[in-house]
Amino acid sequence: MASKLVIVESPSKSKTIEKYLGNDYQVLSSKGHIRDLATSGKGGLGIDIENGFIPNYIENKDKKAVIKELKKASKNKDVLLATDPDREGEAISWHLAQILDLDVANTKRIIFNEITKDAIVKAIDNPSTIDTDLVSSQETRRMLDRIIGFKLSTLLKSKIKSKSAGRVQSVALKLICERQKEIDAFVPEKYYTIEASFKEDGKAFKANLEKHHNKKIEIKTQDEAQDILSKLSNEFKIDDIKTKTTSLKPKLTFITSTLQQEAYSKINFNSKKTMRIAQSLYEGIDLQNETVGLITYMRTDSYRLNQDFINSTFNYIEDKFGKEYLGTYGIGKKKDNVQDAHEGIRPTNINLEPESIKKYLSNDQYKLYELIYSRTLASLMKPAKKSSTTIILENNDYLFNANGSIQVFDGYKKVYGKFEKSSDVELPILIKDNILKSKKIEELQHFTKGPSAYTESSLIKELEELKIGRPSTYASIIDTLKTRKYVLYEEKKFVPTDQGILTNEALSKFFSDIINVKYTANMEHELDEISQGDLDSIDVLTTFYQKFEPLLEDAKKNMEKVEPTPTGEMCPECGSPMVFRQGRYGEFEACSNYPECKYIKKVAKPEPEILDELCPKCGSHLVKRYSAKTKQEFVGCSNFPKCRYIKPQPDIIVENETCPTCGKQVVLRHGRYGQFKCCIDYPKCKTIIKD
Repeated sequence: MASKLVIVESPSKSKTIEKYLGNDYQVLSSKGHIRDLATSGKGGLGIDIENGFIPNYIENKDKKAVIKELKKASKNKDVLLATDPDREGEAISWHLAQILDLDVANTKRIIFNEITKDAIVKAIDNPSTIDTDLVSSQETRRMLDRIIGFKLSTLLKSKIKSKSAGRVQSVALKLICERQKEIDAFVPEKYYTIEASFKEDGKAFKANLEKHHNKKIEIKTQDEAQDILSKLSNEFKIDDIKTKTTSLKPKLTFITSTLQQEAYSKINFNSKKTMRIAQSLYEGIDLQNETVGLITYMRTDSYRLNQDFINSTFNYIEDKFGKEYLGTYGIGKKKDNVQDAHEGIRPTNINLEPESIKKYLSNDQYKLYELIYSRTLASLMKPAKKSSTTIILENNDYLFNANGSIQVFDGYKKVYGKFEKSSDVELPILIKDNILKSKKIEELQHFTKGPSAYTESSLIKELEELKIGRPSTYASIIDTLKTRKYVLYEEKKFVPTDQGILTNEALSKFFSDIINVKYTANMEHELDEISQGDLDSIDVLTTFYQKFEPLLEDAKKNMEKVEPTPTGEMCPECGSPMVFRQGRYGEFEACSNYPECKYIKKVAKPEPEILDELCPKCGSHLVKRYSAKTKQEFVGCSNFPKCRYIKPQPDIIVENETCPTCGKQVVLRHGRYGQFKCCIDYPKCKTIIKD
């Protein structure tokens, strides 16, 4: 019987790790967070602000069975807490220690960056203890988010019917709205260029007008372009030929934000999907005779690589490609706001080539693993080299440039070239002072381009550069903005909705001191200082609240309330105007004099539609009916209530979401109260996801 209990976060991870350890170890999962702030107390915050920001934690309702199992399993056993190696993971370990009555100062904390047998055994042999500074940082962040989220969301809901606000979410919305303002205000200006086309030795190329009398030239009107064209002949003298060799360095291995950006642009994965697939690669894939974690932990802001991995990869490169492909790996100076808790994202074993394990992976897993594998391998290879040539052509004191380049050494591109677009243009071999005859010289009309709307990739990059939020939260921030209908994602670009613009304007007017880039970035820096033991969490929370509370009180008094839209009809019961309201099942028409008058206009139900299909239970015809409760159609037996058969509706797959309990796909199903989200294995797996 096992004498030691290892507790991890996810069920799939527990199965993988249990295979690595002997019979002396039992491995169970907490299935994520087991406790959170209560929603009771003053303002529903679950925080006693007046007495020094004391949090009131309660057990999550859906974790009662998990906690019971962990308490039973931990009795008379040596407990090792092996939650994820980040702030959230550290906090989960601390909460587990509290619930299981373990000594926080002495309970063993196991940290590993990859789920491989060597890494797990090494972590077991070298346990640490819970980092209470890291826990304090997470706790501070959670309380900040609860205070801002609850208080601002309540305010916005009552005033302008917006569903939520958040410390980082609202700044991300602000960036999108401000960019849209720039796009709307931009007025394009017309300009012209002149281009000459040539063909020599079977190679076609173009040259663009750059200078006149050695001065940079700008052509703003068509008349100016026509005037220049009238002064040009079709003969061009080769004035100069400049050639140089340049090196193209490989990029560093991935961190969370760059993985999300590159997966978006290279394999068309949104950030949420990228993190879901990466999680499965990290937690373990069943290969032929073993379960192996294929990549290191996917939530990281460090580019650092393990020296043993670097050495093994250098050996791999030399054996497969030759010594001339061996590179170096330099990450330079550590940036601010980088926790550097663990390595960058890399394969756990460079010998597990994507093609060799493709049959064990889903199509999406293969695509992402190939991207991560190739990027890491390329980061340790020699730079590529290209020869760049510029030909300067002279025509009546007008100078044209033709540019070309060819690759002279593929270097890292040997493995990462498939993910990078090639811009090489090979020019013919030409001799200085020779004359070239142009096939065509023409004017080209252009318009200046305004700022581009944010894509998922560019928004993540902007948030990272501004040091707002954590890379691990970017996917959920973007998902929340979409879910709240503050933004639309059209043609892979963010466009703020009217409600999003209204929300941003209200927050900008009343909370500009805290909902801004500088304040939010500084708060992230302070959270990092708390995690390092350099700053007191209560001081940070107190300073924030003293700034926030007066702004909130002012907004409560002075923020204009948006009234419901009138329908144009009058209430038949009290004569007040009827208005459109939003409910849990969508829009409905009701009396504006609520709660004094509770009249709601009933919507006429469509007549049942008799179908050609027969009931499999009694043989009567099936009919399509409308449910007044759920506001949805369903198909049932026409012999109701004698026969209560209802035809099951097909599952609707929820993209990029997996069951937090068993890791399977999440689907939308229809129940007696309408649609609900659940595990595809429901009711075998009883997980229902609150939305």
